[in-house]
Amino acid sequence: MKVILIVITAAFAGGLGGCATVTRGTTSQIQIDSEPNGALARTTLNHNCTTPCMIQVSRKDEFAITFSKPGYIDERIDVKTQIAGSGAAGFAGNIILGGVVGMGVDAATGATYEHTPNPVRAVLQPERPVQQTPPAIRNRRGKPVS
Repeated sequence: MKVILIVITAAFAGGLGGCATVTRGTTSQIQIDSEPNGALARTTLNHNCTTPCMIQVSRKDEFAITFSKPGYIDERIDVKTQIAGSGAAGFAGNIILGGVVGMGVDAATGATYEHTPNPVRAVLQPERPVQQTPPAIRNRRGKPVS
C-alpha cells in the first residue's frame, strides 16, 4: 500500500512541473551579433547590450531587437517563438506522466517554445553621405557661368 501511495505521489508531483518545463527550462539564451561589431542592441523587453552579446529571456516572449551604431542605418529584427521539436516531445511526455496539469504548466511557462532566429544577426548598412552641391563654375571676372 505504501509503495502505491509513493508512486501516485511521485507521478502527481512530476506532473506539476510539466515535462518540457523540467527538461528544457523556462528561459532561453539569445545570441546577438552585428556586422560591424560594436552596435548597440536594444530589445522591446528592455535589454541592452553591445554586440556581440547574449541575453536571457523567457521562452514564451516574442520581441524585437533594434541595432544602432553611429554612421550606420538602424535595423530592427523581430524574434518570434515556435514550438521546438524537443519541446513538443516534452509536452507529449505529459500524457504519460504529467497529464493535464503538466500540459497546463508547459503551456503557461512557454517551455515548449524556442526563439527564431537565434542567433540574431544584423548587417548594418552605412549611412549615405549628404550630397553636397558642387561649387558654381565662375568666369574670369568671378561671375557664375550658367
